[in-house]
Amino acid sequence: MKLHRMCVFVALFSVLWLGLTPAWGVSKEMVQLQTQVQQLQEQMTAMQRGFNERMGVMNNLVQQDADAVNKLSNAINALQQTLQKQQSDGGGKIDQLSGQIQALNDTMDEIKVRLAKVTKQLEDMQAAQQSIQAQQATQQAAADAAKNAPPPDVLYNNALRDYNGGKMDIASGEFSDYIKFYPNTDLAGNAYFYIGELQFKGGNYQQAVASYDQVLQNFPSGNKAASAQLKKGFALIELGKQDDGVAELRHVVQRYPHSPEALQARDRLRKLGVSTRGGSSPSSGAGAESE
Repeated sequence: MKLHRMCVFVALFSVLWLGLTPAWGVSKEMVQLQTQVQQLQEQMTAMQRGFNERMGVMNNLVQQDADAVNKLSNAINALQQTLQKQQSDGGGKIDQLSGQIQALNDTMDEIKVRLAKVTKQLEDMQAAQQSIQAQQATQQAAADAAKNAPPPDVLYNNALRDYNGGKMDIASGEFSDYIKFYPNTDLAGNAYFYIGELQFKGGNYQQAVASYDQVLQNFPSGNKAASAQLKKGFALIELGKQDDGVAELRHVVQRYPHSPEALQARDRLRKLGVSTRGGSSPSSGAGAESE
């Protein structure tokens, strides 16, 4: 079956991959991805075994019901022929045969309902198998892409170089690739921040807020946390949410009082005509901006 061949392919690919470790070392993300592929392969094997067992049972039920329908159809035809021959023998026999035919018709209706249920179960099983195959294909594609990805430091430095060089579209794609291939490294927080910066410069303030939140929520102790909270406040003000933006800027002043970000926050609050004191924001972070 296609599913079996795909499982064998995944197993062979995993063995070859483990035997051909690149010179620069296997990253933690690659090991996690290989583990996910192996787990999915084991799930697919178990699903295939259960699917084959259930499919055999379902096919047997369908065959039995189909045989029963054929037998009933033949019986009804025979009774109808007998009824036609015996119409002249009296009304009593006709009524008896008509009752038998009606009973057989009722039984056939019940069998049709059973066939419909079995067919629906088979369709659901096939849909589940297709879903598993799609997940496996997605995991395999991710594994293939990760295999060909540049080393994390090379990818990040290329993205930062293009960002500083004004190649915004290229830098955005490279930072996105870094997050996709290396989502759990410290520099992933920086990548989210620079994506937010590109969105901010493009006037996509709502998307920028979401990117800054990724830094604050997932990398609160990273070196871009203060900058992310500052720029989140700026973006909220641009969106017309001044109260929320002021709260973010006040939080920057309170949490990073001696940082360059705090100086920028105070300056913006002064221009808005509000004080630096007030309620704190739920976001958190630590550290000052650095590349």
